[in-house]
Amino acid sequence: MVVPAHLQARALSPYAGHQIKYRTPVKFEFQFNLVCDDSWKVDLFQSCVNVGFFLGSLGIGYIADRFGRKVCLLATTLISAILGVLTAVAPDYTSLLLFRLGQGLVSKGSWTAGYTLITEFVGLGYRRTVAILYQVAFTVGLVLLSGLAYAVPHWRWLQLAVSLPTFLLLLCYWFVPESPRWLLSQKRNTQAVKIMDHIARKNGKLPPPDLKMLSLEEDVTEKLSPSFAGLFRTPHLRKHTFILMYLWFTSSVLYQGLIMHMGVTGGNLYLDFFYSALVEFPAAFIILVTIERFGRLYPLAGSNLVVGAACFFMIFISHDLHWLNIVVACVGRMGITLAFQMVCLVNAELYPTFLRNLGVMVCSSLCDLGGVITPFLVFRLMEDWQGLPLILFAALGLVAGGMTLLLPETKGVALPETIKDAENLRRKAKPKENKIYVQIQTSEFNSQAPERDASLGTGWQR
Repeated sequence: MVVPAHLQARALSPYAGHQIKYRTPVKFEFQFNLVCDDSWKVDLFQSCVNVGFFLGSLGIGYIADRFGRKVCLLATTLISAILGVLTAVAPDYTSLLLFRLGQGLVSKGSWTAGYTLITEFVGLGYRRTVAILYQVAFTVGLVLLSGLAYAVPHWRWLQLAVSLPTFLLLLCYWFVPESPRWLLSQKRNTQAVKIMDHIARKNGKLPPPDLKMLSLEEDVTEKLSPSFAGLFRTPHLRKHTFILMYLWFTSSVLYQGLIMHMGVTGGNLYLDFFYSALVEFPAAFIILVTIERFGRLYPLAGSNLVVGAACFFMIFISHDLHWLNIVVACVGRMGITLAFQMVCLVNAELYPTFLRNLGVMVCSSLCDLGGVITPFLVFRLMEDWQGLPLILFAALGLVAGGMTLLLPETKGVALPETIKDAENLRRKAKPKENKIYVQIQTSEFNSQAPERDASLGTGWQR
């Protein structure tokens, strides 16, 4: 786990020493001499992990699509845990930055590989639920982190406390299988059949007798090899990629920016962080209630408009009304949490299987770029006026709300398997989830027979 820099470094902005009181102050800034002319290194420390996220997005997504979700998940988890321990014992500022950069390179890949894996395991009826619950676990971690940071005031022990349990995730090797969808896209049908047979039996359903003849319905002339060019090859995929990049960038800047702005202008870092983390739980409930009734696009657009409006209203709230600032900031935090969780789901649903993990990683790399510049935007702009970052946040959120409506609705639509499927998402086709397409080779014509549907329980065992 990567400890948020504003908790790890105890909010070492130029304002922190004057506006925030801590239970047991740790002289982090004096240990690494991050004061006076070197105070900019605090911003660099907060941005470093996002630089790692950005660079890792360029390679980890390809690895997951080329070598498998499970391999990527386990390898990145192991490396992240090791680097987390090394960060806790870093002897100087330079090594601290290098370890944190390395952790950023792999930790996002671990999260994304896991997210892609679970969305590919389940059918249409379960996809939204498991996708949201996967992200709720992140919110649980934030709530627990605020209490842990209060109980463990020294940043080295805090980093160690969140890094060591990560090694337990390696037990997934024995419990989590590879994605059947990915195996099919790589022509590894035997393994895919074995896994789906196991899933069906665990769900108390008999596998169909013709399961062994399973294969993807695809254009035989199309190569199912991931490539960066594939994200921009066709008009709709190209447009979706650019819009998703902007939505990821906006989500990152607004999410991290609101947290940092509250840390600088708030009263108690731990309580403010705790309150703002709590509002992410209602965000998950709102998504579960509205996503199937109103679709993906309207909740996503609305959540961006909410956070944009919240940031706009915060400009005019007096600093003496601290409680009102916290309430409006929490509303904005809930809105951007909705946007973050929704864009994750929509991103995964817009790309074909063999490009899905790469598409999520490349588009979300703009999230990492936003995370790199956000500390500089917040802390440097606030030197001129504390409301200046909020004007920028409001503009970004309102524009994101409008751009969202340019994407196709994916409610009730099966995950695309090929580029042709992804291009045709705007067409009102009947969902074909919970079906396996089989091709029967005849000895006389050596050609494909009409497809037959074989029902299989696709909900992962619970």
